[in-house]
Amino acid sequence: MTRYAPSLAEIRPDAKEEIPVFDIGPYLAGVPGALETLAEQLRYALENIGFYFIVNHGVPQTLIDATFSAASQFHGQSLEKKMEHPFNEHNIGYVPIGGSTTRHSQLNQNNRPNQVESLFVKRDLPADHPDVVNGVRFRAANHWPVGLPGFRETVVAYADALEKLGKSLLPLYALALDMPANTFDAAFSDPMYTLRLSHYPEQPPRADNQFGLAPHSDTSFMTLLVQNKVQGLSVRLPNGNWIDAPALPGSFLVNGGDLLRRWTNDRFLATPHRVINNSGRERYAIPFFLDCNLNWPMECLPTCQSADNPPKYEPITYSDYLAWYRKQNYAAPQKDGDVALSAY
Repeated sequence: MTRYAPSLAEIRPDAKEEIPVFDIGPYLAGVPGALETLAEQLRYALENIGFYFIVNHGVPQTLIDATFSAASQFHGQSLEKKMEHPFNEHNIGYVPIGGSTTRHSQLNQNNRPNQVESLFVKRDLPADHPDVVNGVRFRAANHWPVGLPGFRETVVAYADALEKLGKSLLPLYALALDMPANTFDAAFSDPMYTLRLSHYPEQPPRADNQFGLAPHSDTSFMTLLVQNKVQGLSVRLPNGNWIDAPALPGSFLVNGGDLLRRWTNDRFLATPHRVINNSGRERYAIPFFLDCNLNWPMECLPTCQSADNPPKYEPITYSDYLAWYRKQNYAAPQKDGDVALSAY
C-alpha cells in the first residue's frame, strides 16, 4: 500500500467509504510533479473524507517505539505520582481515567466519563522564556515527571519530529486550496502544538454512551496519529457511516480539525471519530495536534469564499478560539477537575 492514492479520474464510486493512503516519500525527496499530484489527492481527501494515511514519512521507527514506551512508563506509575502533574489552564498536565467527559459534541448525548488517561505536553519552553515569565495563556512550561530517565528527551525529540513532519505537509494544503505553496509559512513560523500520551485500559462491555473517547472532532488544524499496535479508533464518514480505521504498518493517520474547517469556510472537513478499546489489551496512543502561531489571525482564505459563499466565521486567533471553546464546553455543570479531552 506504499503508493500514491488513486487520481481523481480513478476514484471509484465507493471511494468515500475508504481512507486513502498517500506515499509522501517522493514528495519529501523533491521528485518533480509529486507536490502537485499529492495536493490534488489531498484536496479530494479533505473535502470528502477528512482523514488520510501517509507512509514513507521519514520519522524513525525507533523514535516512535521509544515514545510509545515512554507513554507506557508514565502511565505505569501510581495514580498518586501521576497526579503530581495536574491538568491546568494552559492545557498541560495529567488527566486521570474518568476525568473528562465529552460535552460539546452533538453526535452523542449523555456521554459517560471517558475511559482514558492522558498526559498533555506542549512545546518545551524554558522557565525563563518571556511567555512563561509573563504567564501567556497556553505558553507555560511543561510538567515533567521525575524518576523516568530519558522520558523528557524522548518526548521532546518526538514532538520535534512531528512538528517537522506536519510543517512539511503545509505546501500540500496550500496547493490543495488553490493558493501558493508558501501560503502557510508565516502562520506556522512558531506553531502551537500538543502531544497527548494516552492510555486506554481494556474496556469491558458497559452501558450505552461509554467510550474510551466519545465521538468528537478535533480542534486542531492537523492531527497526526501514528499507527497503533492495538486498534480502537473509528471514523464517522460524511455519509453517516462509521468505519474502523485499519491498521497500516509504518503509517500516520492524518485528519483535519475545527480550526482547519473554520479557516477554510467549511471547505475542508473536521470528521468526527471515537475510541472504544474492546481489544482485551491495553491501548496506548500518541496523537500530535498541530496549529498555527498563537496570535495568528485566522480569517477565511480567499479561495474558500465567493459572492455565493461568504465567510461564515469571524477572524479569530488560536488563543481566542481555545479560550472560547473551553468556556463553551464548561458552560454545563460538571465535576471538579472535569476537562475537555476532545479538544485535543
